[in-house]
Amino acid sequence: MPWLILFLSAVLEAVWATALGASDGLSKPVASVVFFTALVLSMIGLSRAAKHIPIGVAYAVWTGTGAALTVTWAMATGGEAASTLKVLFLIGIIGCIAGLKLSKPSPTGNAARPSGTEGRPDSAAAPNRTP
Repeated sequence: MPWLILFLSAVLEAVWATALGASDGLSKPVASVVFFTALVLSMIGLSRAAKHIPIGVAYAVWTGTGAALTVTWAMATGGEAASTLKVLFLIGIIGCIAGLKLSKPSPTGNAARPSGTEGRPDSAAAPNRTP
């Protein structure tokens, strides 16, 4: 379920990015309301998904999916010119997102701790240095 929430949140990111462009500097009320609503819902979804998915992976998937959808929508609606290179790079983004989804998280989350500090509180992980 966290991955579905993350994907829907990324779709909302593409919605708010598109609405921001359509708002003409937040001067158009309907587009501005869509922007703010989608922005808040997208952030809520990202924060909920990040409770279960490592934040680095969640954020990369969220931004990558949102960016790819935003560019795809702009090309499909004629707001942006399509090109072979753009499509190839979008495929690359999608491939990277799929790779992050398929990658396995670290087993205990201790990968960033120095050797010999497993199981100790964070304050005990670093030596006490006083000037």
